[in-house]
Amino acid sequence: MVMILDNDKRIDEKIKGAMQPENAEKILIVDDEKDIRKLVGIYLKRQGYQILEAENGKQAIDLVRENSDIDLIIMDIMMPEMSGTESCSAIREFSSVPVLFLTAKTQEPDKNEAYDTGGDDFLSKPFEQSELVRKVKALIRRYNIYKGREDNNDGILRVGAISIDPYKRVVTKDNEVIHLTDKEFALLFFLVKNRGRSWNLDELYENIWQEKYLPSSSNTVMVHVLRLRQKIEDNPAQPEIIRTIYGKGYQVD
Repeated sequence: MVMILDNDKRIDEKIKGAMQPENAEKILIVDDEKDIRKLVGIYLKRQGYQILEAENGKQAIDLVRENSDIDLIIMDIMMPEMSGTESCSAIREFSSVPVLFLTAKTQEPDKNEAYDTGGDDFLSKPFEQSELVRKVKALIRRYNIYKGREDNNDGILRVGAISIDPYKRVVTKDNEVIHLTDKEFALLFFLVKNRGRSWNLDELYENIWQEKYLPSSSNTVMVHVLRLRQKIEDNPAQPEIIRTIYGKGYQVD
């Protein structure tokens, strides 16, 4: 488990002596417990990531403003002064960097509220190193697909009458806000960002839900596409934005 690591001092010193590649992805670890920051940092440095640390939500906001090249934030929910969800909400005003929330198993946070503030995934403490690395790689991979490919200098994505603000996570149609769930937003964002090609059910599920695709997963994707069409299409029965490419999947042109 992440709470226990033998010879962590010796491992940490070995990692500090190693050179990190200049193009290594950068991760910000935010936790008021120094030991947690240290151990998570050790695990991720061993994977070749650059690490920044913040001991509270306010520091995290400042660091994200100062470092626009951060690729992922790992943030504890329960922190003094400013909670992880409050910090995430503030960061979402100017950045779309993914946020992986840490939470104790003994706590039962309101996940809907956390997702609504812009969180991308959860990890319960204590956790296995392999689970941490898997989630980190999945979130960064998805973010690398999204970032740096906006349609205009303002960063807004547009398709038909739909506008997507990836920083504020706001979707509008004809200048009226459309209320989407976190997964609906992620699904729309992914399809628009990767317009021009079709995506089958297993590709969409593994990119959006970040879990291994199972036969039962197909219904999850189709239900979300149906609900999304009902919110953004003029005629959901004859969709023009999210098209079905028979035998291949879904596509935005």
